[in-house]
Amino acid sequence: MKQETEIKSPDATRTGTISTGALAFQIFCALIFLGMIGMVFANAMLRYCFNSGYPPSEEWARFLFIYITFFGAIEAFYYKKHIAVDMVVDVLHGVSKKTVLVLAHLCTIFALCVLLQGGIVQVIQSMDSYAVATHVNMALIYVTLPIMAAAAIMLQLRDLLKVIRTPASAFIREEKQPELIAAEAIAESGHGADAQTELKQ
Repeated sequence: MKQETEIKSPDATRTGTISTGALAFQIFCALIFLGMIGMVFANAMLRYCFNSGYPPSEEWARFLFIYITFFGAIEAFYYKKHIAVDMVVDVLHGVSKKTVLVLAHLCTIFALCVLLQGGIVQVIQSMDSYAVATHVNMALIYVTLPIMAAAAIMLQLRDLLKVIRTPASAFIREEKQPELIAAEAIAESGHGADAQTELKQ
C-alpha cells in the first residue's frame, strides 16, 4: 500500500507540468530501459536468424538492468511511488499521526544510510574487478547503489523537514465514504461493472 499524506511535493501539486530536471531524468531512465530491451532483442534475433549472438550483450543488458533498478528507485522516492504500509497512518490524526510520520522518515533514513555505507564499501572493494565479457570496471556498476541511497536520503530529509514544519492540526484522519469502501471491495472481488451498477441502483 502506498503511503499518502496531506503533504505533497511541489511537483505533485502541479497539473500537467514537470520540471526540466525531472523530464531529463525520465528520458535518461527511458534510454537505459530501451537500451536493455534493444540488446536482448538484438541478441535473440542474431541467435534465431544467424545462429550466432553477441556474448557481451548479455552482460550489458544485466548492467543496464541494475542501472534502471536503482535510478528508477530514485524516481520512486521523488514522486512517492514506493511501496509503503499506511494502515496505521490512516487511522491516526493530529500529533500522533505527525509523530508516526516523523519516526517512519527517521527509520527510512537510517536504512538508507546503511545502504549508503555498504554501497561505498562495495565500490571500494570492486575497483580492481572487471567483468568477464565486457571488461567493464565493476565499480562503475556498483556505484549505482550509493548514488541511489544518497539521493533518497536527501529526498527523505526534505520530506522530514516538511512534516516537522507542518502543524499537527493539518494531519487529519482520512475517512472514506461507505460507497467508496463498497466500490473498492467489489473491484477487488472481481465481479466487474455489473456489480457496481447494482450497487449504484
